[in-house]
Amino acid sequence: MAGVLYALVALGFVLIFKASGIFNYAQGVLALFAALTLVGFQNGQVPFAHLINAIFGTQIHEFGWHLPAVVAILLTGAVMVLLAILIERLILKHLVNQAPIILFMATIGLAYFLEGFGDIMWGADIKKLDVGLPQGISDTVESVTDSLFGYGFFIDRLDIVATVVAALLVLSLTLFSQFTKYGRALRAVADDHQAALSVGISLRFIWVMVWSIAGIVALVAGVMWGAKSGVQFSLSLIALKALPVLMLGGFTSIPGAIVGGLIIGMGEKLFEFFVGPMIGGATENWFAYVLALLFLVFRPQGLFGERIIERV
Repeated sequence: MAGVLYALVALGFVLIFKASGIFNYAQGVLALFAALTLVGFQNGQVPFAHLINAIFGTQIHEFGWHLPAVVAILLTGAVMVLLAILIERLILKHLVNQAPIILFMATIGLAYFLEGFGDIMWGADIKKLDVGLPQGISDTVESVTDSLFGYGFFIDRLDIVATVVAALLVLSLTLFSQFTKYGRALRAVADDHQAALSVGISLRFIWVMVWSIAGIVALVAGVMWGAKSGVQFSLSLIALKALPVLMLGGFTSIPGAIVGGLIIGMGEKLFEFFVGPMIGGATENWFAYVLALLFLVFRPQGLFGERIIERV
């Protein structure tokens, strides 16, 4: 279930990579920005309150009202779509047909900008995120496993919700990618930008669409991670843990993101439990990267990724 949370972030990376062929370094920061915006809407926080107060000497912090969780989530989703449009208009449209490294560097710049912008907009303090998701140990799972195995499994209900949500996301995105007009257009853009443009596919529209979907996925990941550990700026670092997930599952496979996440999540926990005590512990910090390195050596395309052969 820890792996499912990693996979939620990895899904956003896969979507961007399928559309543009680049690793979107900003995906982790998108999850942070979405979670910060959601908490801000829920609490009725005034955007840029610290900056306004510093400039004008005021003491404005909140509007005095609190939005329901559903309304706040819908508004945050709209903000992520608006952000996708701005990213396309201000950054991506100027980088059409540029080398992948240029696009990758642009996402690094975007990540640092959004992190600082989120700090100025909503403040850098740790925030509690509560959208009504069930939390705490599941008594049902504990009692059922106790009756079956003689001992109970202590599983957080939030992890169960995250598992169900991730499964629904993967199913929806897979169906969208395979059986819809825009999904096929997305795959065409991923294969060849020039060829897609030549048959009338709007590269700019596809980028707005896929960044919007990635923003919604980032919102879901931000909600799950924020509810689990609070909304703080270390949330953006989950992008680093999603990278081994992508290497295992394959950069172009939506189901592969889930499978890779499950392997990483389960593998690091079991390795820490069985091998950790023998070598001093703290293996969870590096297990995923060592496993990813092995995959890079023996199967660089991952379990479900496409093997690309270039002939000269």
